[in-house]
Amino acid sequence: MELQQLGALLLFASVSTFTPGPNNLMLMTSGANVGFARTVPHMLGIAFGFAFMVLMVGIGLISVFNAYPMTHTILKYASLGYLAYLACKIAMSGKAETKSDFKPMTFFGAVAFQWVNPKGWSMALSAVTLYSDGGNWWTLLVISCCFWFVNFPSGTFWILVGRELQRWLTTPWRVRGFNIFMAVLLIGSTLPML
Repeated sequence: MELQQLGALLLFASVSTFTPGPNNLMLMTSGANVGFARTVPHMLGIAFGFAFMVLMVGIGLISVFNAYPMTHTILKYASLGYLAYLACKIAMSGKAETKSDFKPMTFFGAVAFQWVNPKGWSMALSAVTLYSDGGNWWTLLVISCCFWFVNFPSGTFWILVGRELQRWLTTPWRVRGFNIFMAVLLIGSTLPML
């Protein structure tokens, strides 16, 4: 991969990981409800899970989608259904007297979530299609590592935004309103996939 192409890939990865989407909205929600430290496993799961997904898409899943387009459609609607379920859980959660009521996503939960994240699929398919050299292992590894790298500053940013919201989320109705708003944004982030 040429240096100019690597720069374009890093820009694409940065823009796509920093823009709002299911991962970032859930990180912000978790940061607002339980703070930075308890949200770190979620962020790490996103970074490792998405990098692995990009690698797997490049190795062969893109061929499966090309050979059997119905699998892409099935995955898209299963992903949308799961995101609707997550949005309902977020909307119904509230912060009571303690922060123990909110359960942040675990490392392995976040790794698994990447496979049903419609924005993630779009990003992975686009990156592999635009920047790989026909499935060259070295290029796929570079693409995967670029996304792994940029997910750390992106995730940190969104968790910190959520943590700063804790100063405002001091009453149960504010917390409930925030969580409902985040659930609506989570569903809204999937509309481009439809």
